[in-house]
Amino acid sequence: MAVPKIILFYGFTPLADPEAVRLWQRDLCESLGLTGRILISADGINGTLGGELKDVKRYVRKTREYAPFKNIDFKWSEGTGDDFPRLSVRVRDEIVSFGAPGELKVDENGVVGGGTRLTPHELHELVERKDVTFFDGRNAFEAEIGRFADAVVPNVANTREFVAELDSGKYDHLKDQPIVTYCTGGIRCEVLSSLMVSRGFGEVYQLEGGIVKYGEEFGDSGLWQGSLYVFDNRMSIDFTDDATVIGHCYCCGADTKNMRNCRELSCREQLVVCEVHAAETVCTEHAPLFA
Repeated sequence: MAVPKIILFYGFTPLADPEAVRLWQRDLCESLGLTGRILISADGINGTLGGELKDVKRYVRKTREYAPFKNIDFKWSEGTGDDFPRLSVRVRDEIVSFGAPGELKVDENGVVGGGTRLTPHELHELVERKDVTFFDGRNAFEAEIGRFADAVVPNVANTREFVAELDSGKYDHLKDQPIVTYCTGGIRCEVLSSLMVSRGFGEVYQLEGGIVKYGEEFGDSGLWQGSLYVFDNRMSIDFTDDATVIGHCYCCGADTKNMRNCRELSCREQLVVCEVHAAETVCTEHAPLFA
């Protein structure tokens, strides 16, 4: 019986020849019939792949045989068998696009100068001791269906806007407070935490393994609220059947976790919309085209 799985992973480590790594990864994925996206740079690898369980297991095993990737943490979730339209393996200046490749410093242990790592249980211990501010390291729309309680959610459409957002001074009042950065799987908050540290934020933490690991540990009985947005055809996942619905349809205000792309094909904006109005999904900019 088919058992489709999805893995989410990244590793910050110096790579002398990113193009050679790209060719190896592409050939490996093609030989196993995997689909998804992998980005490679001189600073490491970032990917999400889907395929049959046995093939994904073989991919993980072969990838970890390469010394720089031996400690990569692969995060597993259930797939549908049709989660990615194709395979894309590319070399980029950054494996997560903050638009600040010159600021990032990486060694064999990962990002240099990032926030203190916290496991999910260590996060709870910190929250019990201190008045913590959660700082969302994702695109703002992702937080519309799920986020940590009382989190600060910067108004950014993509990660490239974070540097200007931090430099705007909006969050300077947090520089002397304990801040926990978080994101889906850990990669964005690892970079974000280093950018915050370099800008004078004095007590910065990062949630190790991201929301995915936190959800595996605490499900919906902890500090997380709602559903987790994911960048594949599933659109979102829940950690239990008891997940709270915190999203609201932009058309009618009904509670929903569903997200859809704007129906203008050139637009990449995604909106929270109930099933009743899903066929009408259109962003503010392109609404006049469908009036």
